[in-house]
Amino acid sequence: RASRRPDGAPVKKQSLTAGRLLERMRDTLQLAHVDGTGTLEREITSPNISSPGLVLAGYTERFPGHRLQVFGETEITYLATRDAAERARVLELFFSHAIPCVFVTKGMHPPDDMVTAAAVARVPILTSTLKTNEFFTRIKPWLEDEFAPTTSLHGSLADVFGVGLLLVGRSGIGKSECVLDLVERGHRLVADDLVFAKRR
Repeated sequence: RASRRPDGAPVKKQSLTAGRLLERMRDTLQLAHVDGTGTLEREITSPNISSPGLVLAGYTERFPGHRLQVFGETEITYLATRDAAERARVLELFFSHAIPCVFVTKGMHPPDDMVTAAAVARVPILTSTLKTNEFFTRIKPWLEDEFAPTTSLHGSLADVFGVGLLLVGRSGIGKSECVLDLVERGHRLVADDLVFAKRR
């Protein structure tokens, strides 16, 4: 992913993959990768996360298949009520979309045919011991922060009475000296020369 600096130049950002999410959020979300499911190299391109909903009943017209998907107790229980042939058809339809990763919450293990369908589609399944609501509460702010537009600015940043004061100007004009003077007066240096800004 890339955002833009004020001068129009792109700012490169490391892409978010299922593996990187697992690495960074393993403890917070209490995650484990289900053996035999897809590669963790799949890229996550959206900060949004949702549950499959009506797609499990066969309605896919408005299904956001590019998002991360969460199976809670309701979805797993619903799948268990379908006979084997119907469940296989529903799962094949679900995994035909370009889903980056599937989460199964509440410490439940996905059904064997779900694991098989995910393996065929090369979609990773991650399990979490968290209840579904708590899982959403923890992952949503992290995804929003991860996808927030980011840029770098040439300047010096100080915290003045809790307000960020960014000094910009041509090289050698005295930005650092101004900030150091503020620090001597009891304010806080945040960054000097190169400032990374993120819009949440």
